[in-house]
Amino acid sequence: MLTREQRRLKIKARVRGKVHGTPDCPRLSVFRSNKQIYAQVIDDTTGRTLASASSLKIEEKLPKKEIAAKVGDLIAKNAKEAGIEKVAFDRNGFLYHGRIKELADAARKGGLKF
Repeated sequence: MLTREQRRLKIKARVRGKVHGTPDCPRLSVFRSNKQIYAQVIDDTTGRTLASASSLKIEEKLPKKEIAAKVGDLIAKNAKEAGIEKVAFDRNGFLYHGRIKELADAARKGGLKF
């Protein structure tokens, strides 16, 4: 029987086999913990993080879904400042549901294409 973390890592390996970040279309990687949510735009050819955002910088007390949406807005803004418009979405083994979906929708509204 797989634990929840082992299951996520197995899905993550499967997704990462298909999703690669290139200089013209970097990878938008999302990590969700119980309290925080993080997003990074990564160029896998050089292994560099081009833009990042996290809920650590948000000081307001809001529901987790609203905080995820704010992080989506932040990552879209930071990516635009770095000259990035198109990304490949890497959900990192998490289900595309709840906070992950909120972050993705907010990033799309912010102008990222994926």
